[in-house]
Amino acid sequence: MEPETEGPPPTIQVTPLQQMIASCTGAILTSLMVTPLDVVKIRLQAQNNPFPKGKCFVYSNGLMDHMCVCENGSKKVWYKKPGNFHGTLDAFLKILRNEGIRSLWSGLPPTLVMAVPATVIYFTCYEQLSAFLRAKLGENETRIPIVAGIVARFGAVTVISPLELIRTKMQSKKFSYKELHGFVSMKVSEDGWISLWKGWTPTILRDVPFSAMYWYNYEILKKWLCEKSGLYEPTFMINFTSGALSGSFAAVATLPFDVVKTQKQTQLWTHESGKFPVPLHLSTWAIMKNIVAKNGFSGLFTGLIPRLIKIAPACAIMISTYELGKAFFRKQNVERQ
Repeated sequence: MEPETEGPPPTIQVTPLQQMIASCTGAILTSLMVTPLDVVKIRLQAQNNPFPKGKCFVYSNGLMDHMCVCENGSKKVWYKKPGNFHGTLDAFLKILRNEGIRSLWSGLPPTLVMAVPATVIYFTCYEQLSAFLRAKLGENETRIPIVAGIVARFGAVTVISPLELIRTKMQSKKFSYKELHGFVSMKVSEDGWISLWKGWTPTILRDVPFSAMYWYNYEILKKWLCEKSGLYEPTFMINFTSGALSGSFAAVATLPFDVVKTQKQTQLWTHESGKFPVPLHLSTWAIMKNIVAKNGFSGLFTGLIPRLIKIAPACAIMISTYELGKAFFRKQNVERQ
């Protein structure tokens, strides 16, 4: 799509359904391009420190982090296949040569069942809220991306949290749907409905500030780059660059909450699977204090480079594909009118 250079383009609305299709396309493309990085990372981790049965590890498809639980000692499981890798590039090449290209997307399909709907809810809510707030407060109100980003992420996390808990349970114990229904009923009767949202707080503490910072910086960067280029409409590269930079900034700022979230989820799961006789009631702040006491302040920023390598391209691919999809539908809507 050629950018307009003579004057501001007419604001033709994209329908919610079109926003959903654009975000769904972006989500699938992002997961296809980012997942191989995480698959290689997990294979290298498993080679250096073999996962025992019941061990948790975090699997990321670029859209969401998923807690996965190591199964029995079978070598057939993708993360237990022997590889004899010497570094990241060597692992990529050996997996491609010895196992075929499909192995780079090992474990992806079950996670997409959660990640794609969560992304579609999130992006569509953000767009709808932004449009509503712009109509009420005016086009140039700078707080709109912050408010819309916070509310949209809050909604998406709240909807997906219980489903993710159930998915993890199914993956670890190979439950039938009847047994799963029994597990959910027992959990609700013992601890109330709120127990299905275990792990919600650390996810909110990480994802909501991330979302607010991401959208605010994205909108500002996009506007600034358009002004510098003398354009009214952002190009694909402007969207891509704005997405990568704003994602990187938000990833660094929220990393301590990411470290806490991973630790809390692992502890919860270890307790659930009977490794600890008593539950660990550690608040987010208590876990943070423990990390600082044990590893110093830098302990809260463990894994900064891997997080940036994963989040910068994921944010860039997702937002640029999404904006491209919206531009396509906007063009269709103009032609129809």
